Amino acid sequence: MRMRNLVATLGVGALALTAVACGKDEPAASGGGGGNASDSCGDLHKFTTASGVDVAGSPTFTKMKSAGKVTVGVKADQPNLGYKDADGKRCGFDIEIARMMSAGLGFDPDKIEYKEIPSANRETAIAGGEVNYYVGTYSITDKRKKQVSFAGPYFIAGQDLLVRKDDTSMDAGKTALKGKKVCSATGSTPIQRVKDEQLTEASNISEFKTYSECVSQLLDKKTDAVTTDDAILKGYAATAPDQLRVVGKPFSTEKYGIGLPLADKALRDKMNSILETSASDGTWKAIYDETLGKSGSTSTPPPLEKY
Repeated sequence: MRMRNLVATLGVGALALTAVACGKDEPAASGGGGGNASDSCGDLHKFTTASGVDVAGSPTFTKMKSAGKVTVGVKADQPNLGYKDADGKRCGFDIEIARMMSAGLGFDPDKIEYKEIPSANRETAIAGGEVNYYVGTYSITDKRKKQVSFAGPYFIAGQDLLVRKDDTSMDAGKTALKGKKVCSATGSTPIQRVKDEQLTEASNISEFKTYSECVSQLLDKKTDAVTTDDAILKGYAATAPDQLRVVGKPFSTEKYGIGLPLADKALRDKMNSILETSASDGTWKAIYDETLGKSGSTSTPPPLEKY
């Protein structure tokens, strides 16, 4: 069973997503992600690398041209978002966004140098030039915009519920959680919201170090729902669409952006242009359908926030 294999492979150590949801940083994943034969990445999207690209006034682009490559900060432990399989291959919606940007900037996306950056170190890695840009469920916030710049958003997430596919009792969303058992990562923003809003009784709340443990609890019918950002939940649902689904009634808003150096407006504008094109020519939808869309949940490109 593919979902069981994935949960077992990622394990407690690998899937340390304890507070990614709703803009709160989480610990870095240990190792480099995991996987086995049944959980390996398949074919990636085919992008055409642009030629003759110039981004005048962008020191980051000049650095990339000089190096002859693009260095991208990513995550490796989020199924169908940013994942690294046992063979070292990377896949997921965030990875495809990173590859699309590389191709649009004139660099072969298959030659990207990836760096797994702990969430707490993202701003430092971007500002210090360790990565050229970062793509990995990185919520745009006013506080972060004082330290780095953002292209996008390329996806709008929100806290939602992952349930067993045949369970329709929570289709109304958060208002249906009373009396239901809910699981999330220890100390995460999503479970704190459940507590603060008293969405279910305290005795019904369970917390684990990782979301993989919550998913295992859900499959074993020991909890009724897993809650965190819907993008992460869609990643799990896409791995087992015959067993799991996302309710689709988000009750928060998180705008995922591409992080890049603060003063590089020229590169930000170019990246926004690439995102605009992907929305109009169907590329965004194609890579969504090939990754998070496998969950059965639909989505559309969000409007950009140019500044």
